[in-house]
Order: sequence, then structure tokens, then C-alpha cells
Amino acid sequence: MRKIITTTFMTLDGVIQAPGGPEEDTAGGFSSGGWTVHYWDEKMGEVITGFMNMPFELLLGRKTYDIFAAYWPNAKTDMEVAKPFNATKKYVVSHKLFEPKWKNSTCITGDVVSEIKKLKESEGLDLWVWGSSNLIQTLLKNHLIDRMYIWIYPVTIGKGKKLFAEGTQPEGFKLVEAKPCSSGVIIATYEPAGELKPGTVGQSEQ
Repeated sequence: MRKIITTTFMTLDGVIQAPGGPEEDTAGGFSSGGWTVHYWDEKMGEVITGFMNMPFELLLGRKTYDIFAAYWPNAKTDMEVAKPFNATKKYVVSHKLFEPKWKNSTCITGDVVSEIKKLKESEGLDLWVWGSSNLIQTLLKNHLIDRMYIWIYPVTIGKGKKLFAEGTQPEGFKLVEAKPCSSGVIIATYEPAGELKPGTVGQSEQ
């Protein structure tokens, strides 16, 4: 069975909306896009390069897919990301059936939870989720995530789409690794540790 792995840029107050630029996602009147721009450093670049050197396929929400499909096939820079993104298989989760234009892309629609479970249980490479805030809510609600890379930025926004939004289920996570960066960003790696049971919050294992 392959794993579903998310990598998410998040503010200290949990916002994940439009990290890359002001026009990336303005839903709900969001006007603080681009909050990651001034925090890049060498270690973060090394982590991304390491990710790109792993064999993977992409599982994306429709909005993130559209942003990626408009940029990466024509990219002239950041080729260490463009080449593996363009070459690998891409599965895009959409409310409506559509014909993806990006090479090696397949649309998942209908009973998306069932279809994602089938995809997860099939033979193939691990499925990496970038961005895709709505898709992540579905994955969290149905306990389908095997590993989360959360890039925590030293900023607060106050409003916007949250990583752990309404519908998130009670669940424990274990910290696998935490990498502090010179920019103040912390790259934290978490894996699910099981559903929480009444009376167990804050208790250590005996």
C-alpha cells in the first residue's frame, strides 16, 4: 500500500491560504497572500531538493492543480521541481469531471473518498499532496494521511483557510522530526498515532 504524504506551508495561527502570492487564492476576500516570500533559506532549499529526488506521484485538489498546470510545464527556472512534477503521474480530485491538459494527469471525481482509498491501496509510488487545502480536509476527516510535513512560518495572519479546519477528527500525532531554519521557519514532520480516546489527552504511555 502506498502512503499519502502532505507538505503544507502554515502560519503560526494555522493559516495555509495563498502562501505563494497575492493572487494565488483570494477566496473570502483574503488579501494577505504571499506570506512565505521573505523567509526562504538554504536549508529549506535542501529539503525541497531532497523531496524532489524521491520517487513520487502527485495527488492534488483542482485549484492547486490548475495553478501548477499553468506554471510548471512552461517553467524556465526551478527545474529541480519542474522536471519531476512534469514527468510524474498526477491525480487531480475535482467536484466535476474534466479533461486534464497537463501530461500524465487523471481526474478523480464522484465518490472521491472511495476512489482515493482504491488509489492508496493500488501498486505504485507514494502520493504527495502539495497545497490543496480542501483536499487535505477530506483526507484528515477520513484518516487517509500517513505523513505530514508542516512548514511553520513565524507570521500570523488572523483569518484565512486553516490547515486543521472544521471537520478535523480527534487524532493523535507523533513528531518524527523537526528542522529549524535560519529564517525562523520550522519544518515539522508528523505521523498519525491513532484516534484519541476519552480521558487520554495529555496522558503518557505506561
